[in-house]
Amino acid sequence: MKSTEIRWNDEARAKIVDDADGVLRDAVLELSATMADASSDEVYAELNSRLKDRFIDYKPGPDIRLFADAIAAGDIDGNE
Repeated sequence: MKSTEIRWNDEARAKIVDDADGVLRDAVLELSATMADASSDEVYAELNSRLKDRFIDYKPGPDIRLFADAIAAGDIDGNE
């Protein structure tokens, strides 16, 4: 077996991404309910705090800022 053949199969890869999306979604929805009056920077810090230990080699990207801004602006709709 070549080292390039060592990888998750497509089903496992899809589940990993779905699980990661769920962790992110849960954090965003919870913070949208509990930090409605917080600044974007405060929400950003709390999102990073909640996510950093949930993922291997976590590094926040621009999407985390996007979600923090949306929470601070009250633009998260948890009913969808």
